[in-house]
Amino acid sequence: MSRSHESPVPHRSPLPRRRGLSRLMASVAIAALGVTLASAPVAAEEVEAAEFTSYVAIGDSFTAGPMVQAQAQMPLLGCMQSSVNYPKRLAEELGIDDITDVSCSGAVMNDLYEKQFDDTEPQLDALGPETDLVTVGISGNDFGFSEVLVECAKRSLTNPLGSPCSDYYGGDLDDRIDGLRDDLNQVYADIAERSPNATVLSIGYLQIMPESGGCWPSTPISRGDVPFVDQAQIRLNAMIAEVSEANGATFVDTFERGHDVCQGSDTRWVEGLIPEDGAPVHPNNLGMAATTDFIRSTLGVPSP
Repeated sequence: MSRSHESPVPHRSPLPRRRGLSRLMASVAIAALGVTLASAPVAAEEVEAAEFTSYVAIGDSFTAGPMVQAQAQMPLLGCMQSSVNYPKRLAEELGIDDITDVSCSGAVMNDLYEKQFDDTEPQLDALGPETDLVTVGISGNDFGFSEVLVECAKRSLTNPLGSPCSDYYGGDLDDRIDGLRDDLNQVYADIAERSPNATVLSIGYLQIMPESGGCWPSTPISRGDVPFVDQAQIRLNAMIAEVSEANGATFVDTFERGHDVCQGSDTRWVEGLIPEDGAPVHPNNLGMAATTDFIRSTLGVPSP
């Protein structure tokens, strides 16, 4: 079900734009190898099993689920929202009929305030005073993960055993992550203002790369850069957790080892650069199911 509300907060200046994850399919193919919130009252320790009636899902492609089984939103160049992404699974498992999933592939924080496409509304406009559950998965594109992965892939071709990407970026990625704090802080503050009685869950990003080693050339990240990319994602998730929890939201940690892109198709939760179920370097069907389980566990709701 889709709905829109008049925004109860004043118009604010757009956030700086940085676009990425949804472009990975095209970017990686060109780059190398064909390589290819603040809720009011609910803190992390206070979340208990509850019944929800009005759920809004906000986020980027890790929420939308591009190319994961059936697509609920077409055309292909639009939001690429899967009919089996975790918001739709969660609503079904919790028995929530009133779900508004505005997640969209390629979304950055600015798209929460302005139209991403002509036929989409600002994501925060879906919120209202009656909203009692909100999930938020945002900032990966603002960080520029697709750009980082493409750059690392290109540089790995001439130095697969070294750390050319780490040498290239140095401490820049830490600065990027810290630079997102103020904008993300504003996002959760605005969610709280629009839906003051909602339980707000901040959803972390599933593990992409393994802790070490890697699987070059199927996922062309140099052996020395695998820990570098992995640690960057850990720091990004940590920043999201800090900011969301400081605003009264509950962080849902989905980063569980052993399900990265280098694992087999029956184990991995995120596809590699040559995907079998989903978009490159994005959650697959198993990843969406696992994320749903993490959220349901955080809410104290038993498995169906």
